Amino acid sequence: MRVFCASIATETNTFSPLRTDFSDFAQSFYAAPGDHPETPTLCSAVFPALRKRAAAGEVELIEGTATWAEPGGLVNARTWARLRDEVLEQLRAALPVDAVVLGLHGAMIADGCIDCEGVLIESVRQIAGPDVRIGVTFDPHSHLSEKRVANADIITVFKEFPHTDFVETGEACVDLTLRAARGEIDPKLSVFDVRMMEVLPTSRHPMRGFVDKMCALEADGTALSISAIHGFMAGDSPDLGARTIVITDGNQSAGDALARELGLELHSFRGTTKPEFLTVTQALEQACMAETGPVVVADVWDNPGGGVAGDSTILLRAALDMGVTSMALGTIWDPMAVRLCHAAGEGAELDLRFGGKTSAHAGDPIDATVTVLRVAKDAVQSFGASIVPLGDCAVIDVNGIAVVLNSNRAQTFSPDLFTNLGIDIAAKQVVAVKSTNHFHGAFAPVAADILYAAVDGPYPNNPAETRYTRLTRPLWPIVAEPFKEAKHA
Repeated sequence: MRVFCASIATETNTFSPLRTDFSDFAQSFYAAPGDHPETPTLCSAVFPALRKRAAAGEVELIEGTATWAEPGGLVNARTWARLRDEVLEQLRAALPVDAVVLGLHGAMIADGCIDCEGVLIESVRQIAGPDVRIGVTFDPHSHLSEKRVANADIITVFKEFPHTDFVETGEACVDLTLRAARGEIDPKLSVFDVRMMEVLPTSRHPMRGFVDKMCALEADGTALSISAIHGFMAGDSPDLGARTIVITDGNQSAGDALARELGLELHSFRGTTKPEFLTVTQALEQACMAETGPVVVADVWDNPGGGVAGDSTILLRAALDMGVTSMALGTIWDPMAVRLCHAAGEGAELDLRFGGKTSAHAGDPIDATVTVLRVAKDAVQSFGASIVPLGDCAVIDVNGIAVVLNSNRAQTFSPDLFTNLGIDIAAKQVVAVKSTNHFHGAFAPVAADILYAAVDGPYPNNPAETRYTRLTRPLWPIVAEPFKEAKHA
């Protein structure tokens, strides 16, 4: 059996002041055919999964390009065309194939192309032919279009947020796609439009129980696969919002009924899923008053994982004004400040301006006399089984606060972002991270408490107030009763 695989992935915040081009993919992760590392990235776990099958003699694997750019702004048309055409030409050269497996994100939007993944999957279908089985993986923070459902045989989505199960999701996609290609199963896709846009962390109830239920229904054979798309609120897409996906073995009606049942259950969670969001002052005061540390404070909206710059200074400025000293913060994206710190060297004291460069809504740059505690070339952090590049980094001391400056934008995933740079977070009362929820899995075991600070900035965090231009379907919270309104439309 001949199988082709490839991966093009990024998450596009169409409201971000940033723009994304090929250099962002090259800087984050770009592997030519055959060059994918043994460790998976968030959206390319299908590669090592298929390599295992090839090593066992089960398939003949033809690898295409695998690439990922950190979430950012609109992808320019030239970059999208280059990556799309690169993968499609690789597929043409690989023909004939029995199956195609794609590791995608699902929220990529380019200048002139609203549904990049839909266009790619449709093109793969046209090239490979109607009898080839196509499997794809998505991040739940994505947009599920009809074009994707019409052209894919298998769709698996990370169940967990934080995405601790991306390897299992890739393996499930590979397994189901190969079984379908061998004729062992007849996959039928059922999709239900949940008609809401909400933050749905699975590290807490009610989503924790919902994920456990999906897993149980898979385990008892009710369905081959069950997934939930959460949606990505910072993407201006006509397909914005949550959906449920059920794959059955030839039983479309049963799949449709289950997708609807689960979708209505998910819809009933609206307004109950988010953790308690504090103001920055409330979060810092509560963290400083805690009997033990470290208390993790998440700056949830200045999250590079949501496509913004991650250079907001608002939380740090508040900590400085409050006189907080036993604190570490990671990260503030500022390549120029990193370069200056590297030039000064470890132990140097200098006047430095850093942060607040990319948006009028992310605070003013901070001007301070700082001490360079550590400089590092090509620093990394871990996210599950994957390695996340941070680029060149510098740790500076600002009035007793240790601040990590990085040159590659990345949200905070793991405590080793700090420990790899010599920061002992166990000795800090407060650890501030730029992340919405992906940090939770790795930090929960070492944190005395976790607090969420909602600091307004360039990320559009309230769908009811966001000016979407492409959305035509009624969704909660924009509409109070979207199903009733849809009936009357």
